Amino acid sequence: MNDQLTREEMQQTIDHLRKQVEELENLIGQIMVPIIPSIMPDTILVPFAGELTPEFSQDVVSKVLNHVAATGTQIAILDFTALSIEKPESLSVFGRAIEELSASLSLMGIEVITVGFTPHFAREVALSGLPFVNKLKSFTTFRSALQHLMKERGMELTGATK
Repeated sequence: MNDQLTREEMQQTIDHLRKQVEELENLIGQIMVPIIPSIMPDTILVPFAGELTPEFSQDVVSKVLNHVAATGTQIAILDFTALSIEKPESLSVFGRAIEELSASLSLMGIEVITVGFTPHFAREVALSGLPFVNKLKSFTTFRSALQHLMKERGMELTGATK
């Protein structure tokens, strides 16, 4: 009987730990790709951080698509400043995820802007042969993307240094 009780306690502990791991993975996912409302109306910033995995990229695509559908977002700015592409297979994971995300957003009528390509990262992506690369509307920084959008809409940021 004592052995049985110990097994039950061990199973409860295992179940509890699995639940904690799942909660922590969800938290990491939220931290790695938060969806941030911009100062521009109907515009969001989606900063990517860390290393992309196929599972993570699927979660990101779903999260962003659900968010824009629920909020009426018109412009999505995807920021790759903190994205890590260390492994060769990471570039293809990145390519598939961004192609799927940008194509899906475009089909929904959402304008997609990318920012944060470092010179090395930009070169790797350009040399990768990913077919959608030339279709991306890109800016160096989030600020320059916002300035472009504001200019397009006839808005001006006052009190800011250039």
